Amino acid sequence: MQNQKKMNDFIDKKIQEYVEISSQSEPELLKKLTKETHLKVLHPRMLCSPYQGRLLSLISKIHNPSSVLEIGTYTGYSTLCIAEGLKKNGTIFTIDCNEELLKIQNNYFERSEYRQNIVQYTGKALEIIPKINSFFDLVYLDADKENYINYFNLIIDKLNPGGLILSDNVLWSGKVVDKKTSFDYVTKKVFEFNETMKNDLRIDTLVLPIRDGITISRKN
Repeated sequence: MQNQKKMNDFIDKKIQEYVEISSQSEPELLKKLTKETHLKVLHPRMLCSPYQGRLLSLISKIHNPSSVLEIGTYTGYSTLCIAEGLKKNGTIFTIDCNEELLKIQNNYFERSEYRQNIVQYTGKALEIIPKINSFFDLVYLDADKENYINYFNLIIDKLNPGGLILSDNVLWSGKVVDKKTSFDYVTKKVFEFNETMKNDLRIDTLVLPIRDGITISRKN
């Protein structure tokens, strides 16, 4: 998800276009989900891009997780991307606070080959996460940014050694380095989260300047 200006403004447009056409294309089902999201859902810019989706898919395929937690389902695009790398009988637990999105989520989950691997929760993630009786190999964090640190504190002890946390929007439309104006509340929280991830000795962390910034963190 993202906030204000276009996320690919950080990279030269021609370079971004070349990178995208030189990378694997998204599956047809995801193309249809993208189109329907833009036609029927508010704030479609929150949707994962095809390029970012292929990144999530590849990381998941490399890591081959048995158990995944996704915080922020939206219309299910990233869920399906990550599901591509699940072990055969793996599970992705995905949480979103907007029950109005369940119809489109379920439509595409049912049309995919991963329906049996996906467990959906609707409500506040801070309340739901402690109730999920599972440890995770991979966590994808893409919900309300002001709670990123709170989510991290909840999931770190539920993350298996060697497990990954992928955190989206950590550049927050470039506002984390904007020294011309005072940070607003959410920007401060994103900045604090980035500092927390960098300095926590339980994890190794690398920020990638892809779209609106993605952090990859590995639990030691």
